Amino acid sequence: MYRSHNCGELNASNINTEVTLAGWVQKSRDKGFMNWVDLRDRYGITQLIFDESRTDKNVFELAKTLGREFVIQVKGTVIEREAKNKNIPTGEIEILVSELTILNTALTPPFTIEDETDGGEDIRMKYRYLDIRRNPVKNSLLFRHKVAMEVRKYLSDLDFCEVETPYLIKSTPEGARDFVVPSRMNEGQFYALPQSPQTFKQLLMVGGMDKYFQIVKCFRDEDLRADRQPEFTQIDCEMAFVEQEDILNVFEGLTRHLLKEIKGIEVDKFPRITYDYAMKTYGNDKPDIRFGMKFGELNEFAQHKEFPVFNAAELVVGIAVSGAGNYTRKEIDGLIDWVKRPQVGASGMVYVKCNEDGTYKSSVDKFYDNEDLANWAKATEANPGDMIFVLSGPANKTRAQLSALRMELATRLGLRNPEEFAPLWVVDFPLLELDEESGRYHAMHHPFTSPKPEDMALLETEPGKVRANAYDMVLNGNEIGGGSIRIHDKATQQLMFKYLGFTEEEAKAQFGFLMDAFQFGAPPHGGLAFGLDRLVAILGGQETIRDFIAFPKNNSGRDVMIDAPAAIDDAQLKELRIKVDIA
Repeated sequence: MYRSHNCGELNASNINTEVTLAGWVQKSRDKGFMNWVDLRDRYGITQLIFDESRTDKNVFELAKTLGREFVIQVKGTVIEREAKNKNIPTGEIEILVSELTILNTALTPPFTIEDETDGGEDIRMKYRYLDIRRNPVKNSLLFRHKVAMEVRKYLSDLDFCEVETPYLIKSTPEGARDFVVPSRMNEGQFYALPQSPQTFKQLLMVGGMDKYFQIVKCFRDEDLRADRQPEFTQIDCEMAFVEQEDILNVFEGLTRHLLKEIKGIEVDKFPRITYDYAMKTYGNDKPDIRFGMKFGELNEFAQHKEFPVFNAAELVVGIAVSGAGNYTRKEIDGLIDWVKRPQVGASGMVYVKCNEDGTYKSSVDKFYDNEDLANWAKATEANPGDMIFVLSGPANKTRAQLSALRMELATRLGLRNPEEFAPLWVVDFPLLELDEESGRYHAMHHPFTSPKPEDMALLETEPGKVRANAYDMVLNGNEIGGGSIRIHDKATQQLMFKYLGFTEEEAKAQFGFLMDAFQFGAPPHGGLAFGLDRLVAILGGQETIRDFIAFPKNNSGRDVMIDAPAAIDDAQLKELRIKVDIA
């Protein structure tokens, strides 16, 4: 037996008990005649004491050779600690060691294994197995486990069945790029790793499983933006004989359950807003509603006033920033420079100070009087003491720029409290988006999303106006889940493929198996997938998902610990009949 107890459970009630512990040496303190060692495992730290007058001489001398991260086993007696440590559960006791066994020595770690480490991100990713020993990473992984267990518990209690779907599937042209896997036994042919189990979970509904879920790994070979991973985990769900309202109710319930069980927070309100409202009011389809700063459109009050910049703009829009009327000119100029950065792309910004006496001072006083600016304040819901920031230009581009400014200001003002949670649904997305380069429509969600029944007639005449029977869940400005009611009949699915530019032959080659299945009694069905990595990070109060993934990849999609991806040897390439030509 390597241990009778772990390093986090002993306390004063165990005094005079003989115990066996095992773990890693956190640190040691040698006072000559006495040596203290902090022994660490996943559960905590226990102090060991080696006393020249009470410890066997050989054990005492061996203890002096221990280095950081040595793996050891000790046997001894629990005794009361003279200098108690109230910061740890075991702080009232220590172990007077009688036997010491070194199970393994260790090199000096490249960074300190402590909560506040001296290791940068690159070195910690290279030695991730050491980083996991630190409490912040270890606790993040335990937190992820707790969330996953609560998800399984909630869904299982509602009769959802967890079913595994294949990882080696067929490549499809829709969505992001697939990771492809060559088939040795089928020359010149390839599997793809799934971007989601979408078609399989629909087939499970055809198969009568009724309620399916899976905590599943998915893959996308796309250019990585900040905090994205080429492999990610979804809470993937599907239900038969449901309408949109049924699905929203179930997953509102799941979100409430997680917030209550994980964070101890009760959430009553679950607002629902349309995609059009979200874009018009917040400039994006995943708004953070923990704070205000709703957009106010100003075309009516700002154009035809001899200010050419606004007169030439498709949209003039502003936000009111509470209590920012005391911003200095230096602070305002800094924000103007911020919106002019290439990442935001605004050409400039107009500002209006809302004075306490009801007057206004703006950067465009030459063109607008107090009455004009009062209308701006009314449109943006500005109060005395606030500051209004105004952007203008092409409508979609300007809304995106103002949305970026809104989030930046909220961060600077401390309005994005990670312990406050504000979920909402965004519904009524466009079914199709027009790709301006190719002139083709593509599915905003995926090609299996059902149109709103009342919009079906528009598919022939105005496809861009057709709304999808789709919905996204947003939490604190992040899309944490999305789904839709699916098409469940062959005729509608063929029509959808037609509007996405598939020929009949292409549709049959790619998705014939699904349309064939629809002919054998497919029930109405729909579902949703949550991004587990992002959900866990938000619940954990963090912006980044990496610490909640055991072995993450860097921004280039590389695993720097195992050095992957990597070349494979010529024999493997020959067996797969693949020629690699690297210029």
